[in-house]
Amino acid sequence: MKTFIYMVRHGESPKTEGDERTRGLTDKGRSDAGIITQLLKDEGIDAFISSPYKRAMATIEELAQSVGKEIVVFEELRELVFIGNDQIMADSELYPLVKKMFSEPNFSLQGGESIRICQDRAVKALQKILEQYRGQKVVIGTHGAVMTLMMGYFDSQYDLDFLLTTSKPDIYKMEFQDDVLVETKRLWGN
Repeated sequence: MKTFIYMVRHGESPKTEGDERTRGLTDKGRSDAGIITQLLKDEGIDAFISSPYKRAMATIEELAQSVGKEIVVFEELRELVFIGNDQIMADSELYPLVKKMFSEPNFSLQGGESIRICQDRAVKALQKILEQYRGQKVVIGTHGAVMTLMMGYFDSQYDLDFLLTTSKPDIYKMEFQDDVLVETKRLWGN
């Protein structure tokens, strides 16, 4: 039975407000969320699931509302925790850290989590979604690193180099036959 997962990476988000959980979208991020709605509104989406982070939910909120669906929040889909207390890290600090973490999957900063731990929790959540929503079309509001780790579990081409080429937002449609990934297509920017 075919199940379709639409990985929707969140739109542009300011790193000047709140913390990792509460920062929302920039004006461009909100505008791009409208484009996502136009791109996916006729796909026949059955369910909407999101990371608990505001920017991920805000990116798919208009789309969910346009088809009369609620967003189900999965805590396990939160972004990779880079540092404790949901602190925001500047990109100049974050990118070298991400490279180190992908090359050393068990490495983490104090209060953060490793790539291995993040992938384990996120893949378990995705497997639960594949089981619970079998045969349906599901949008997942997600983040760059956690999306890459979930996709990389099923296909090793989704690695650090892939992550570094993704955009904010981004959309990948994954087709599963039961629990096996059959095909992935990028829908954003085509």
